Amino acid sequence: MPPKPVIAFQGLPGAYSHASCLAAYPDMDPLPRAAFEDVFAAVRDGKALYAMIPIDNSVAGRVADIHHLLPGSGLHIVAEHFLRVNHHLLVVPGTTLEDLRTVESHVHALSQCRRMTRELGLTPVVTADTAGAARDVARRGDKTVAAIGSALSAEIYGLESLRANIEDEEHNTTRFVVMAREPVSPRADVESVTSFIFRVRNVPAALYKALGGFATNGVNMTKLESYQIGGTFVAAQFYAEVEGRPDDRPVAYAMEELRFFSHEVVVLGVYPAHPYRFEARRRALEAETRLLP
Repeated sequence: MPPKPVIAFQGLPGAYSHASCLAAYPDMDPLPRAAFEDVFAAVRDGKALYAMIPIDNSVAGRVADIHHLLPGSGLHIVAEHFLRVNHHLLVVPGTTLEDLRTVESHVHALSQCRRMTRELGLTPVVTADTAGAARDVARRGDKTVAAIGSALSAEIYGLESLRANIEDEEHNTTRFVVMAREPVSPRADVESVTSFIFRVRNVPAALYKALGGFATNGVNMTKLESYQIGGTFVAAQFYAEVEGRPDDRPVAYAMEELRFFSHEVVVLGVYPAHPYRFEARRRALEAETRLLP
């Protein structure tokens, strides 16, 4: 039998990135790496076929520094995956709620479970990541300490879940992009997303003019984020996503206008839209309809 293809992720076994790999690519072997740069290198060096990279969360916002790292990764976005984040209160087997005094996890996981923490009167302790917190609780065997992490973490490190789905927000979802050495070209009959970065010229109304082509050509822009580059406060780079492909006529016209008013327009990937997008759009339309008089 040939070896199974490998997908790399950042973090320890049991991290939510690990869970995303198993959900999206159950037939691939997950490969943990300490840093995002190590994940990118694993794909570039041929040790992994794909990289699973978290890009933003519906509660915490974008993943810190990831927009700086994507352009220099040398890889292409070839897919996306949305993972519903279900946090668990993980403890050493035999622990009761009355035993607990502190709870450890990544800062975002702690902030996403504030209600439960206050209800139980626990002292939150910030750690580097959720899977690391679960591993450390298991190693210490201290029944006064719990970790907030995934069900996968409990399985890997031999912990029990005292409470499931303890996150404050029911919509808590993380979006991942899947990256590979070579770009893909989705079929024409598949709804697609194009991710790209650009810098506008440092002149008045440059951003307004650069984005005008998307409005006039009827292209839906689903994401636009800015971040500083070059150690200055006058040069901003933008990360954007639009529905469609660069060779679709409306998108092509819009991108042509963008390039006229910008420089360093770089397409990071063209890939199929995940079904979650359509479900989220349906729910949003239903909510808007309920608000109508």
